[in-house]
Amino acid sequence: MLRSHPPSYERPPMTRRQPDPTQAKRGLLTDLVQQVRADLESLARSQRDTRAAATHEENRAEHAKDTRATEQSYLARGLADRVEDLRRTEALLTQVELTAFAEGDPIALTAIVRLADEQAVEPQTWWLMPAAGGREIAWRGQSLRTLTPVSPLGRALLGLQEGDEGAFDTPRGRRQFEVLEVC
Repeated sequence: MLRSHPPSYERPPMTRRQPDPTQAKRGLLTDLVQQVRADLESLARSQRDTRAAATHEENRAEHAKDTRATEQSYLARGLADRVEDLRRTEALLTQVELTAFAEGDPIALTAIVRLADEQAVEPQTWWLMPAAGGREIAWRGQSLRTLTPVSPLGRALLGLQEGDEGAFDTPRGRRQFEVLEVC
């Protein structure tokens, strides 16, 4: 059995031990949506500035090898695509239905999962969401990271239960983990 956490480790209670398990998740979801909206606002502003720079008269080609305007237009297009991705993410997050997981329930979307990882000193807490993977949110004095089912760890977690062990492949090799808690 995988045990990377010290034997004296006492796990802090997670949300399912509260009267309303989804209440904490609603607060986390609000924080996550605010992060996405802040990124969206900043990126949209950058995209508008880059698009304006691409069409500005000072960026017109002075000779055949001058590609400033072309490069700016490529950058503006890439930023516009990213803005649209963030808009879709925001829309998806505002419609997500939060689930309360009881003991023995398999891991699915909106589960908060605490894992013991063979490479981590302390257990890690992850929140499986349909979008916005890779974000960090402060939760009960600790760091909670979001992940999606398309990530290697997200795929490996789906369907597991508390006490199960799993593994996933990374560029640095196979990583194993144990599911300590699901809520």
